[in-house]
Amino acid sequence: MSYIQVTDLTFAYEGSYDNIFENVSFRLDTDWKLGLIGRNGRGKTTFLKLLMGKYEYSGTISGDMEFAYFPYEVEHKEWLTIDILREICPLCEDWEIIREISRIDMEEDALWRPFDTLSNGEQVKALLAALFLKEHAFLLIDEPTNHLDLEGRKAISKYLQQKKGFILVSHDRNLLDACIDHVLAINRNTIEVQRGNFSSWKENKNRQDAYEFSENEKLRKDIKRLEKAAKQTSRWSEQVEKTKNAGRRRPKEAGVKVDKGYIGHKAEKMMQRAKNMERRQEAAREEKSELLRNIDTTEDLKLSPLKARQTPVVYLKDVAVRYGEKTVCEGVTFEIEVGEQVALRGKNGCGKSTILKLIYGEPVDMTGELRKATGLKISYVPQKTDGLKGNLRDYAEEYGIDESLFKAILRKLGFSREQFDKRMEDFSDGQKKKVLIARSLCEEAHLYIWDEPLNFIDVFSRIQIEELLQKYRPTLLLVEHDAVFCQKIAGKIVEL
Repeated sequence: MSYIQVTDLTFAYEGSYDNIFENVSFRLDTDWKLGLIGRNGRGKTTFLKLLMGKYEYSGTISGDMEFAYFPYEVEHKEWLTIDILREICPLCEDWEIIREISRIDMEEDALWRPFDTLSNGEQVKALLAALFLKEHAFLLIDEPTNHLDLEGRKAISKYLQQKKGFILVSHDRNLLDACIDHVLAINRNTIEVQRGNFSSWKENKNRQDAYEFSENEKLRKDIKRLEKAAKQTSRWSEQVEKTKNAGRRRPKEAGVKVDKGYIGHKAEKMMQRAKNMERRQEAAREEKSELLRNIDTTEDLKLSPLKARQTPVVYLKDVAVRYGEKTVCEGVTFEIEVGEQVALRGKNGCGKSTILKLIYGEPVDMTGELRKATGLKISYVPQKTDGLKGNLRDYAEEYGIDESLFKAILRKLGFSREQFDKRMEDFSDGQKKKVLIARSLCEEAHLYIWDEPLNFIDVFSRIQIEELLQKYRPTLLLVEHDAVFCQKIAGKIVEL
């Protein structure tokens, strides 16, 4: 058994005024199967890279073990996939690589194709095969399920259940529940370590949040009551003090004696009571300030879908698509009715994203029949975010959407106001994906086409998006491998 000890860790990116971590300390057992949880931009990936020694920081991180970080950086994407895996795992035989490829449900012929010709999901599977071959390293696994199909997710779940210790960053609720036995949560203001899986952590957090809301409301009422009582007592004290002084200004009435000592004592007692109430107010305010610091409140999102006059809005019959000499898929037949939520499902590389691009209107080599409703307006969220550059204002202007509404949606998705001043190149992958989703939510469309919209998106925002789609029920075609999300949203599944 060994430990990773973090002491007084402080880190900020060069040129940034905001610390990602500030004087945080905790200890992790390397036998734990640890899930690292937090909203986008909280520093999950940053922490893994700090463990790898990628950045300079203040404080100490100590631990005597070999780390292996996923995803691996692929420098020569034009190489054959087998050559890339040989470089990552130089001590492995080819038969071992082929064995791991088969375990993760990937075709062997993909090994003999250039890496950059594989689909995003196939690339992830290839790199996961290399991860599975790192038997003796302590694994730092950063969002392995992005682009990964259901079979791939089952394979990594099975592998991690057998692994002794690792740190896993993932927003896939099923994977976290199946694999982890401890949680490291990066909250708004603190970092906490807790035993259990994602569901038990979420239940505990909901209970803690409810308790803090209740205590906050009690303290708010107490502070208000004490303020009122202190003001009243202070006024009484002043009035009593005036009666003592008034005796000096008017002649004594016959037979009436003014006990100035008694009146002064009474005024002093009232003033002391007022000061005690003020001290109690201050103590209540301090106690109140410690509450709600880590609560991630989420506001409801809104959508204004258009209703198409024609139905079905999209109709495909015996569609086949090709890339060069290769037929990606064929015999694709389905239709999308007004108000339907349709999910395309299938293995990585089977043509799901290509079908979405075809319907959206991108040039695709196809045969078969495709019909779309007249005047159909489509809002499209692509799978990749690498085209995002510049600032949010220019991006909103480019797409003709209301900047204020656009930024309001981003705020609801967890963006800070400081984030609005940064360039999109500096956003985390999850924040970039939120930019694409927020832009789509600003667009009025008859059909929303979303290609793996939840890649890199934190759990809190996933739940927000689920609730949005359940409430407004727009006409939607999507590819998404999050099983919980699809179960709640998709009314029809099309298997490719």
